[in-house]
Amino acid sequence: MSAYGWKSFEANEDRPEKPRRYGVTEMRGPRYSVLSQNVLQDIFDSMGQFVDGLKFSGGSNSLMPKSFIKRAIEMAHEHDVYVSTGDWAEHMLRSGPSAFKEYVEECKQLGFDTIELNAGSLEIPEETFLRYVRLIKSGGLRAKPIFAVKFNKSDIPGRARAFGSYVVPAPRSSEFVEDIDLLIRKAERCLEAGADMIMIDADDVCKYADSLRADIIAKVIGSLGIEKTMFEASDEKMAEWFIKRYGPNVNLFVDHSQIMDLECLRGRHLGKDHKSVLGSSYFLF
Repeated sequence: MSAYGWKSFEANEDRPEKPRRYGVTEMRGPRYSVLSQNVLQDIFDSMGQFVDGLKFSGGSNSLMPKSFIKRAIEMAHEHDVYVSTGDWAEHMLRSGPSAFKEYVEECKQLGFDTIELNAGSLEIPEETFLRYVRLIKSGGLRAKPIFAVKFNKSDIPGRARAFGSYVVPAPRSSEFVEDIDLLIRKAERCLEAGADMIMIDADDVCKYADSLRADIIAKVIGSLGIEKTMFEASDEKMAEWFIKRYGPNVNLFVDHSQIMDLECLRGRHLGKDHKSVLGSSYFLF
C-alpha cells in the first residue's frame, strides 16, 4: 500500500501559509473566459490553498447579477480568498465623487475586499487620486492602485544585425515611461495614504525580459519592496521569469489556468514540464 507525501516547501523557503502578505497569487476572474459557480467551486476545492485572491477584471462584475457576485464572493471567502474589483472605479468616477462613494459602499455590501484604482486611465490630479485611496480605506476596504509601465519596442537592441548594416527603425509602438522615479514616487505616496498593494502592469517590459528594460522591474521592487508590489503575468513564460529572478515570494496576478504551473514554480523552480514532480522529493512510496 502506498502512502503519498504531498508537495511541501523546503525549510529555507519561507513563503507562509494563507493569509499571505507575500508570495501572493491573485487569480483573474470572469472576463477572458466564462467561469460558472461550479467552475469556481472546482478551482477552490482543488487549488484553493494556492489561490490568495480573485479579481473580477474589466468591470465584469457590473454585468453579472448581484446574487451571482455575492455567492462567488462567499465561495472565495470560504477558502480564505480575498476578492477584488478590476478596472471599473474609473467608470464610476465619470459620474462624480458622490457616485464613487456609493460605489465603494456597494462593493462593501456585496462582500468585496479590495478596490483597484487605475492611475493611468483616471487622468486626475495626484492629490485627488490619493483622496480616493483614503476614501476606499475609510470605507473599510483595501485599496490597490495600478500603474502601467510601458516602453517603445524600438528601444530594444536588435540581435540579428551585421556590423555596418542599415537597420530599418522599428515603429514607435507605445509611450515610454518618462520617468520611472516619478512613477515610484507616486506609488510611495499611495502607500503612505494607506494603499495595501501596488499593482504594476508591466506587460511590455516583461515580454522582453532579456532586454535592458528588466532594470525597470528591479528598480520598482528595490524601491517599493517585494511585499508591496504585485505584477501582472499575462502568460506562463512571464510568470516563470519573475519566479526565477525574484524567488517564490513575488506577488503575481495570473489567469486561473496558470495556478498549478505557478505553484510548482514557486515550490522548487520545477519548470513548465514538471518532470521533477514525479521524483522522490515529492512522493513517498
